[in-house]
Amino acid sequence: MNKTGLSDIYRGYIACLNRQDWPKLGQFVADEVHYNGRLIGLSGYRAMLERDFREIPDLQFNIRLLMSDPPHIASRLGFDCTPTGKFFGLDVNGKRVSFTENVFYEFRDDKIVQVWSVIDKAAIEAQL
Repeated sequence: MNKTGLSDIYRGYIACLNRQDWPKLGQFVADEVHYNGRLIGLSGYRAMLERDFREIPDLQFNIRLLMSDPPHIASRLGFDCTPTGKFFGLDVNGKRVSFTENVFYEFRDDKIVQVWSVIDKAAIEAQL
């Protein structure tokens, strides 16, 4: 896989998330996916994303920075959204917040097998 091809796959994955096209998630995410070092599998990954969209109805993943070094992708995602209740233990309760996520992915056979994610919780706290 070359850098451009892997970047294209990743952009397709982000588009899939933003459409909430859960039946197609398996085209991008492996059955045995790990999230922050823990095996959660495709069904656990999908459940996590579905919960995120329930708790944040206007959630959209926006790529701010994307670096490809096959088999890895590094991305800085930007969010501007209104979580409905508690968010990362914070009482957001419908207030609009902006924050970023730094996330690293490992791909195997054109699918995500590892995800390491760090969300800028301090940025959210500063807006409350």
